[in-house]
Amino acid sequence: MNLAIQLLLILSLLDLSRIFCFGFIIGPRIEAGRYPDTFSQLHIGDGSDTQHTSYFQPTNISIQDVYVAHVETLRDRFPSYECREGADGSNGATLNFNERRQRGTNGEQEKECDIDDEYCNLDSHVANLQFQELVGDDEVVLVDTVLKGGMDSVSRAFCRAGPKRHLHFDPSKVNAAILSAGGLCCGVNNVIRELVHSLYYLYGANKVYGIQGGFHGFHDPNCPPILLTTDMVENIHHEGGTILGSSRGGFDIEKIFDFVEKHSINQLFIIGGDGTHRGAYAIHKACMERGVELAVVGIPKTIDNDIDYIDRSFGFQTACEAAQLAIHSAKTEAKCNFPNGIGICKLMGRYSGFLAAFAALGSQDVDLVLVPEVPIILEGPQGILPFLRKRIKEQKYVVVVVAEGAGEEILGVSDVLDAGGNRALPEIGPYLQKVLKEYFSKFGETTTIKYIDPSYTVRTVPANGADSLYCQQLAMDAVHAAMAGFTGFSIGLVNKQNVLIPIPQLVATSPRHLDPLGSTWERILAMTGQPSSISKNAKSTGTPTDASTILPKSSGELIVMESGLPEPSAH
Repeated sequence: MNLAIQLLLILSLLDLSRIFCFGFIIGPRIEAGRYPDTFSQLHIGDGSDTQHTSYFQPTNISIQDVYVAHVETLRDRFPSYECREGADGSNGATLNFNERRQRGTNGEQEKECDIDDEYCNLDSHVANLQFQELVGDDEVVLVDTVLKGGMDSVSRAFCRAGPKRHLHFDPSKVNAAILSAGGLCCGVNNVIRELVHSLYYLYGANKVYGIQGGFHGFHDPNCPPILLTTDMVENIHHEGGTILGSSRGGFDIEKIFDFVEKHSINQLFIIGGDGTHRGAYAIHKACMERGVELAVVGIPKTIDNDIDYIDRSFGFQTACEAAQLAIHSAKTEAKCNFPNGIGICKLMGRYSGFLAAFAALGSQDVDLVLVPEVPIILEGPQGILPFLRKRIKEQKYVVVVVAEGAGEEILGVSDVLDAGGNRALPEIGPYLQKVLKEYFSKFGETTTIKYIDPSYTVRTVPANGADSLYCQQLAMDAVHAAMAGFTGFSIGLVNKQNVLIPIPQLVATSPRHLDPLGSTWERILAMTGQPSSISKNAKSTGTPTDASTILPKSSGELIVMESGLPEPSAH
């Protein structure tokens, strides 16, 4: 008996807490984040003769060098705010701005705010909190998370986003400005709302201006800036579009600086695509040259999901849901209209077919998907016309989804540009209607073609739950980084973690394209059975497999990459 007690005590000291009465180890407890020191083979017995291997050490896969994309910081050029004594200059201190933001000087009700009022947005529930998890400046997120044997032992990384320990700005003296430019996108109002909430509620910022009409709002008297309050933005997340309005063009650096100086702006949040981000970086560069202390922060926005590096752009999931309604309508029209019903649904996608592809995959009701990355072949063994006719013979109808930028190899490339520098696109939808009618008429057959163009409806709906949460995370992390003094960057989701991406790196390889040899397009081919017009010998546009072609060798230490050097696409 004594021996049995001693054995049990020894096993308890070894922390093998899950023990069957006959001595079989059901499952050893491994603390979170702790693995065998060698990370080699850990065998777990389950009472049978079979040994299960949980981890093994591959002999030809390793990471020795990590290259971190450098994000510029105002802390290198300007003195940082020194927090009150005992607060350690950090978000680790309890922030309490309720006393400063009491409701009026004599307890009166909050009144309608004027743009120059000293105490606009007098709120009673400013956050009184202490951030429990602070993100260190040395925390990074790896870009290359999928490795295979034979690759060089280097990887790329971005700085992880989140609340930082040390603040650069005195929050009570922060005057921020927010603008959105380019086309509309689901969730822009969510981002605006959460930026305002984070600035006021988390940090107690002084003022937050809304720039109306994109870059025009800095100088156009027809769209003057407005002072954003929490009451003003309280319910805007239930609406599509943007309360600030949007436009293309209007960029004037001198007038932008006039506005910044007049209103003492020290944080600027710009919501837009790669073109808008190029404008944001031009402002940042001018600030550095002129010695202006302004944190310039980009938030990627595109309904096409074609900004490089990030997992997805906000609003993309909502747009895919909305597009599926149009696809369902196209299918209903095609099924119910005889003879030879054809439903064509045109979706957005100027350079990239992500929206068309993912909406089609989500619906599972599509027979043919056409995207800009894959050339259209009309007739012959790989032609879409004989394929559609054959499919109609089989099921009496077909559904086609086409991205707006598809077919330029057939219709030609326009040299007409809009105010944002985007070229005009040929009318691929009406062209498909025409060639389909002509093709079926060759066989003495008539068709009933219904053409649906929901392009603008899918981007003007309110964000769904998933995108609403994503917008909040982006906005909060953007404000955290700006308060810490980071500038010239964009916030984005990379490998399911928000990171700070230098704007030059983000725009260097944008717009990104759907890989015609990648898994998404393979899923399209598997779902539709449509012929592939891409040669098997074509070069993939996916992630490079040889890291030596994209990164220099180093001695093994953590190396910071200069922000001006573009990286190849991670997708």
